[in-house]
Amino acid sequence: MSLMQKAMSIAARYAPDRDPDPLRESGGYIGRPINRVDGPMKVSGTAPFTAEFAPEGLAHGVLVCSRIAEGRIAALDIGAAQAAPGVIGVMTHENTPRLKTPSVFDVEGGHSCSPSDLPIMQNDRVCWNGQPVAVVVAETLEEAQYAASLVNVRYETGTPALSFDALKADAVVPKTVIGEPPEVSIGDARGALAAADVSVDEIYRTPWYNHNAIEPHATLALWTADDHLSIFDATQSVARLAATIADVFSLKPKQVDVLAPFVGGGFGGKGGMWQHTVLAAAAARLLKRPVRIALSREQVYRIVGGRTRAEQRVALGAHRTGKLSSLIQTCVTVTPDHARYAEQCTFPARHLYAADNLFVGQTIVPLDVVANTWMRAPGESIGTFALESALDELAYALAQDPIDVRRLNEPAEDPTERTPFSSRHLLEAFTRGAERFGWDQRPREPRSQRDHGWLVGQGVATAYYPAYRFPGSARVSIHADGTAHVYAAAQEMGMGTATAQLQHAAERLGLPIGRISFHYGDSALPDSPIAGGSCQTISIAAAVHTAAEMLHKALVDLVKRSDGVLAGATVETTELRDGGLYRTGERTQGELFAAILERAGRERLEVEASGPMPTEMRKYSMGSYGAQFCEVRVREDSGELRVSRWLGSFDCGRIVNYKTATSQLRGGIIMGIGMALSEETLLDERSGRIMNASLAEYHVPVNLDVPRIEVLFNDIPDPHTPLGAHGIGELGITGVAAAIANAVYHATGRRIRDLPITLDKLL
Repeated sequence: MSLMQKAMSIAARYAPDRDPDPLRESGGYIGRPINRVDGPMKVSGTAPFTAEFAPEGLAHGVLVCSRIAEGRIAALDIGAAQAAPGVIGVMTHENTPRLKTPSVFDVEGGHSCSPSDLPIMQNDRVCWNGQPVAVVVAETLEEAQYAASLVNVRYETGTPALSFDALKADAVVPKTVIGEPPEVSIGDARGALAAADVSVDEIYRTPWYNHNAIEPHATLALWTADDHLSIFDATQSVARLAATIADVFSLKPKQVDVLAPFVGGGFGGKGGMWQHTVLAAAAARLLKRPVRIALSREQVYRIVGGRTRAEQRVALGAHRTGKLSSLIQTCVTVTPDHARYAEQCTFPARHLYAADNLFVGQTIVPLDVVANTWMRAPGESIGTFALESALDELAYALAQDPIDVRRLNEPAEDPTERTPFSSRHLLEAFTRGAERFGWDQRPREPRSQRDHGWLVGQGVATAYYPAYRFPGSARVSIHADGTAHVYAAAQEMGMGTATAQLQHAAERLGLPIGRISFHYGDSALPDSPIAGGSCQTISIAAAVHTAAEMLHKALVDLVKRSDGVLAGATVETTELRDGGLYRTGERTQGELFAAILERAGRERLEVEASGPMPTEMRKYSMGSYGAQFCEVRVREDSGELRVSRWLGSFDCGRIVNYKTATSQLRGGIIMGIGMALSEETLLDERSGRIMNASLAEYHVPVNLDVPRIEVLFNDIPDPHTPLGAHGIGELGITGVAAAIANAVYHATGRRIRDLPITLDKLL
């Protein structure tokens, strides 16, 4: 257990819950479907992304990537490249500035965001097919690309480990699964399975996946004369990236600034520090020029890790009533020796269902591939595919409705932690969703619905993702001109962070939303957590809440000794509203912020604050939930598969912005449709090379693949979180693949346990 976890655990025993937040039930800006404030810039093409910044003297770097999976560089011939037109220099392991080996990301402590602890171009070792082995820098991108094609590398090839199937029998138990034990056992799950009245015991497989954000990764690095490094980067974590870069280059934290004003999608793929970022900074230092490295779409596949391949066993035993007597879920995934991330496939099984006996366990296979990393709802997305598919199979074996089986096994407390739920209204989401979807009209018998050559079926699955909050800070200022500013080193990837924070700050400070600005995307601003784990919105909101309370107190201190209408005021007897400080419940007894500041002779009042430690995560089981309903149509003669209808009914706390929340959940569902039906990264197990490294061959959903998606919210505030809200960015993808597979079974009578569900598996 890390020091922070120990501190949280101790604090959680004694810390009282924060006073009820009046904004949890407010009817002001919170909850409104306000348009994204960054929308006009993005649709007009004026929002600047990393690869569009062009400082004076900009040079362009292009990577040369290895073509073997394991071995060493025997010889590097860079002569032709150096002589090519426009080339400024070629960087290899022989002349790269000396760099510290990055420490790998650790959820239990530290500030690194590196997915791997490999030295970055410091020696002749090759550890995966696609690893950068040289950087060619030229005056133009085209000149750099041409010169990079002239670099000739000769390798001494080792014997790489590339076959998952050949090595999975030797998989090892990881030390930890993102801070949790890799195995959890309650009772005798194996014995209970053998004695069960009804049982299901199957293997479910998912392939490698890649993120495919619309903006490929890019980095622009420039050094100043005082050894200060500025980096523009497509990152989900400006603060962690700055800390990691500072460590690798042996700099003080204040010597590195990371800026990410706009990020064109990430899904987890931009959460880590990949080698091109370090190499851009190293080349800029070596050549004393600003250097930009913008990865091609193909290079993103080779240099940036994706979701691991996985094989999961789910075994369920039940009494005749449908009550679970045994729940077993085990998972084998890939984690290279130079990485540490074991994808948390078993986490949904730890928290979703009440079983008399339970065993979950994870193992990993170390292959010679790029470091695997987080991908939208890491672990939970593929974990719910296996678990929710198996639960559907059990329902058919019991001859019961799949929703009834879930209702029967709804736990009263967390099944493994034995802690109370902070807020859980999953059954209400199922009830509302089933009614709107028309679930009761569904015939139970598979392959019983036909429509002009199409087989029709309906499926359902539970969505689940933990509700996280992490420490974060914010700076808030109010000004004599009646405006306010909020500052946080946050990242905006299109999910509506800036809009949500403006809604919150406007209501918290009692100002019109048009009078507030939100400043973000800069590591020099107050620290914010990564835009991942669906944690950023409420983590920043907690800090803004604390800052607003401090501002409130500071304003009271300015007026309480005056002889005006607020003489003798206290924090308890006043409130921030209508652009000023007013006595609670009194419409006219107060003063505008501008008047208070003017009388005090101040241009502004500014505070910086951190949110309280997230002790609620120790006291309660915290999660977001949902019910995914879908209908599919399968051509009986060709196996063509279409998702024809979708409804998601979600229980995820208070909704801060209905429009952006709906958009986030729809985006997750669409990504889940791709996961279920078409997406698959193909690895050549002879060479370790990714064979379909392009959007022409890696098939993401297009308009024809996506039906109208209806989204419902319980919108019930969680009394233990800021604003009563939960993060939702990753919830939408969970349960999607299982709902589709379950609907396919209902339509065709064919159970698919191996994604993606392609024509050959249906014919």
